[in-house]
Amino acid sequence: MSLDTASVLDVDPVLDNPRTRIVVCCGSGGVGKTTTAAALGVRAAERGRKVVVLTIDPARRLAQSMGIDELDNVPRRVPGIDSSAGGELHAMMLDMKRTFDEIVEAHADKERARAILENPFYQSLSAGFAGTQEYMAMEKLGQLRARDEWDLIVVDTPPSRSALDFLDAPGRLGSFLDGKFIKVLMAPAKIGGRAGMKFLGVGMSVMSGPLNKLMGAQLLRDVQTFVAAMDTMFGGFRTRADATYRLLQAPGTAFLVVAAPERDALREAAYFIERLAAERMPLAGLVLNRVHGSEAARLPADRALAAAEALLDGSLGAPGEALATTPMETSENLDCDGIVDRDSGQAASRTVDAPGTDAPTVPSTPESGLPQPAPSGGSTAQDFTAQDSTARLTAGLLRLHAERMRVLARERRTRDRFTALHPEVAVAEVAALPGDVHDLAGLRTIGERLACQTAGDTTAGKVSEARTEATG
Repeated sequence: MSLDTASVLDVDPVLDNPRTRIVVCCGSGGVGKTTTAAALGVRAAERGRKVVVLTIDPARRLAQSMGIDELDNVPRRVPGIDSSAGGELHAMMLDMKRTFDEIVEAHADKERARAILENPFYQSLSAGFAGTQEYMAMEKLGQLRARDEWDLIVVDTPPSRSALDFLDAPGRLGSFLDGKFIKVLMAPAKIGGRAGMKFLGVGMSVMSGPLNKLMGAQLLRDVQTFVAAMDTMFGGFRTRADATYRLLQAPGTAFLVVAAPERDALREAAYFIERLAAERMPLAGLVLNRVHGSEAARLPADRALAAAEALLDGSLGAPGEALATTPMETSENLDCDGIVDRDSGQAASRTVDAPGTDAPTVPSTPESGLPQPAPSGGSTAQDFTAQDSTARLTAGLLRLHAERMRVLARERRTRDRFTALHPEVAVAEVAALPGDVHDLAGLRTIGERLACQTAGDTTAGKVSEARTEATG
């Protein structure tokens, strides 16, 4: 199945639906995931929704594109949004440690909170313990949803393997809290009083030797103190994480997998789509970013290369004749009217030797006895130098076009393999832009391209005829 017949993803109904409360953008690194999340946020806000974009990726691209100096753990309103429809846009970046601190401060009394926040093991755990970032992302998402201040939350996750950690965080946390080691450390706190201390003395006398060697005596004491202080909070962590996980499975959530038309990126996307299905997570579709296209798709790569070689070999009289052997039905400055702007009077045309022009088709000298036409704008040597330059320029452009057509063919094959494996996944294509997106205008352009998806009129559809003809 090709993308011409695959279902087309229309993002506007997803963004406009008031029942859609969470959109999660996920995918491998370097595919435009952060830009896609920001563009969705801008489009939804300017269509009347109150949106907050939460990025878990520590990159600063989101802030830069939205005109904000810096993002932190507090949602900041984005200036420059068209609010005529009543919408707003806020953005924030997850601060893992600050989110952990907020949880401790909210669920522990002042004395216990201070003991936890000052504990060295907690400081290490909250700053970079494996999996903490993903769990804190779940916590922050749950907090934003519980506040009910925004009617749409757009989540920009880290690259896909980390995004899978985002889904796995509740289960891993439960396994950690239910582990035998934590139960041993929590036992004295559960027993309490002298009995607890006696239990700790007996238990730790058996374990202290190996653990001291493994962890160090001071670290072991820090862990014991941390576990004792956190005892009343462990159940709350697990409960909230499970609630957020159920929220991600609810109909009001939509996952958008973002990829580029490249083999590795689409393999990651397929892996994530299969995982979402296994976890019963609602998938809205696939956003295929940076798709290449051409307005001269009817000129295949092999013919473009043949014309380029003919020009350079001098086997054709002029660039116009080289291209005349290839039917052209496009207007991408590759027809026989000329490759450059002739109004300047400086560049030659591919139709230099076309019938009806005043210039001679065969050079002559006074000794030849042939009539000598009056020079028009330069000497004969200069005319041929200009013609040679034009031929070289045209050949270079033809080679560039041939390479572009090979890229199109490769992308097409890769997309077709994906859609054959996942025909049920709706796809939205976004054509490649000439440069990076760095402001709201660029984000609006991406949003418009995401929304303007009609069957048979996507970028893939425009170049479908080139797939079978292009070499590569």
